Amino acid sequence: MQCDTKFDFITRKHHCRRCGKCFCDKCCSKKVPLPRMCFVDPVRQCAECALVSQKETEFYDKQLKVLMNGATFFVTLGTSDKSELMVCRLSNNQRYLVLDGDSHYEIEIIQISTVQILTEGFTPGGGNTRAIGMILQYKVPGSEEVMQMKFTAGEDFSCNKKLSAAWLAAMHKATKLLYESRDQ
Repeated sequence: MQCDTKFDFITRKHHCRRCGKCFCDKCCSKKVPLPRMCFVDPVRQCAECALVSQKETEFYDKQLKVLMNGATFFVTLGTSDKSELMVCRLSNNQRYLVLDGDSHYEIEIIQISTVQILTEGFTPGGGNTRAIGMILQYKVPGSEEVMQMKFTAGEDFSCNKKLSAAWLAAMHKATKLLYESRDQ
């Protein structure tokens, strides 16, 4: 499927365990764990799938815990001027974004259509930027209405600011992985 190798009795087909396509030995020689498909031991994958699987493994090992532990943000719903202090975290089953404060929201991950990370500190010479918030758009279940939420890290919570920035960085990586996996 990738290099036009002709398969015969000597040149065998190999299936990528992630995408299921057939490849020659050279094009499907990477062996990477694939836990999301219940392969604990490393399995044969094509180069493209192996790269995505490695990124997923790094995400599960490092970023997932940060998202599930949560962080504190000022959350603004829609075009409102009023914001509410809320703890934002990923649910235990990893299917919902849970927001707890005076109000309670559960946003199904599959309903999220857009995530934009807000940064500050950009310089024209390419200096360091820092995540300070996020704008999230999602579809309301049962309707075509799209809602927007704005998350802003609080300025007066110095110890929580680092936690919020780490949570935003993890969310950014999660979003990239989701979009990459939707493209496959």
